[in-house]
Amino acid sequence: MNTRFGVRRGKALAAIALAAIAASMVPGAITAVADEKSLLSDHWGVITRNTIGSPVAELRNGPFGSFGVTGSAARPPYGTGSLGIEVANNATTLAPPSEKVDFGNEVDFYGNPVLGLNKVGFHVFQTGENVNYGGPTNMPNIRIEIDPNMTAGDNYSTLVWTPPAVTTVDRWSPYIDATTSGTWFLSGNETSCTQATPCTFTQLKASFTGGVGQPTILSVAVGKGRDNMWIGAVDGLRINRTIYDFEADGVKTRLQPF
Repeated sequence: MNTRFGVRRGKALAAIALAAIAASMVPGAITAVADEKSLLSDHWGVITRNTIGSPVAELRNGPFGSFGVTGSAARPPYGTGSLGIEVANNATTLAPPSEKVDFGNEVDFYGNPVLGLNKVGFHVFQTGENVNYGGPTNMPNIRIEIDPNMTAGDNYSTLVWTPPAVTTVDRWSPYIDATTSGTWFLSGNETSCTQATPCTFTQLKASFTGGVGQPTILSVAVGKGRDNMWIGAVDGLRINRTIYDFEADGVKTRLQPF
């Protein structure tokens, strides 16, 4: 497997650590909140057990452009870098013969409440070629592994956000809000929000009723596959108050007001 990534560790400043502790004490808050701008967040990388074939998920500089594009759409929305993703559509012998990659965090979100999610989304660098490969909704996803707690025997599912079509290509998109656009489903069909009948974010949260406990998060990732070839980039992944700024030297966190 040639999947590549780069994340280096940073040191927290005392004042920022206190802010993170205070944020974690808010009822229902997602606790993976580290700092405002400068701290590099540990624990991000390719989730190897969720990766198939030989894709690329690499922290990189840019992309800048494309040529002729100017203004804010010509550079990553935060800093100078992003998460570059390259996935083929038929590079394996599996059925379906598709590559897949998840770049995420299996530590910092573990045990947090699914129903505490209020802000989710990202920016994407989409290309005309990607649209030709799979149509205007050929996009990466946000994937949140969870314990749905709907029944005692079912302790695993994946919440998958399918973004809406991006109307502009070969440049950076505005922020795409996963709580107000696109659709969500659970991979294990634990609620009415299935891949065949996906839901809005509001409907998704309302579907967790009648379970044996509250649904909790296992991991958070940006991923692509198994479907169409896609070569592009993602930046500014938002999970509640924290924006995860993908840079060539690591994943930085930017704390936002709600």
